[in-house]
Amino acid sequence: MTMEAFGEESFGDEPRWESAPAWLSEGDLAATRGRVPILYVEAVPVRVDPDGRVREVGLLLRGSPTTGTITRSLVSGRVLHGERIRDALMRNLEKDLGPTAFPVLPLSTVPAAVAEYFPWPGEGLHDPRQHAVALAYVVPVSGECQPRQDALELTWMSPAEAVADSVAAEMEGGRGALLRQLLHHAGALG
Repeated sequence: MTMEAFGEESFGDEPRWESAPAWLSEGDLAATRGRVPILYVEAVPVRVDPDGRVREVGLLLRGSPTTGTITRSLVSGRVLHGERIRDALMRNLEKDLGPTAFPVLPLSTVPAAVAEYFPWPGEGLHDPRQHAVALAYVVPVSGECQPRQDALELTWMSPAEAVADSVAAEMEGGRGALLRQLLHHAGALG
């Protein structure tokens, strides 16, 4: 692959990187997914009590494009080229929960967990489309959440309900295990 494919043009002896659009065409995305891991952010929206303890966990209900079924999911989305992690997290929270969710982002972008998805089953987390790495967060929200984009609804449940085997079975790609890890990190599981 030539450097021109990545947007480099030569001006004399100095290469110049173009600021290409952040979105890839479907064909370019498929080709990229087949060659390199894709970076994502994932978030579990939570409601906390005045002492900061998680009292409710929000899980999205959406149609799965890979299986054609209805599944439970976390807030999730790609990090765009040139986008800061903090901005990607806010953009994806707003995209999935609406503009009035009022998320409280962590001061640091150090994730609560790093999740790795493989395109083949049996390695843990699974995404048949790609090898992906996700920086995962627990994010308190204080406003009104109105699911948008492809989300059908947002269901609030207690931390114990959220990690029940029946809910984990509704989560695509093994995300039930990631949810348990994130809630454990937040001190929400006894």
